[in-house]
Amino acid sequence: VVERAFNKVKQWRAVATRYDKLALTYRAGFLLAGIVEWLKLLGDMS
Repeated sequence: VVERAFNKVKQWRAVATRYDKLALTYRAGFLLAGIVEWLKLLGDMS
């Protein structure tokens, strides 16, 4: 489960590689990817 989550985040990271030079930007991208995946899970439950 954890490995799959990291793979999904890596896919998002490939899109945002140019913009993650600052730690804040990297963290924001990581959080955004997590929120999107969480919303997908919520959508599947209903």
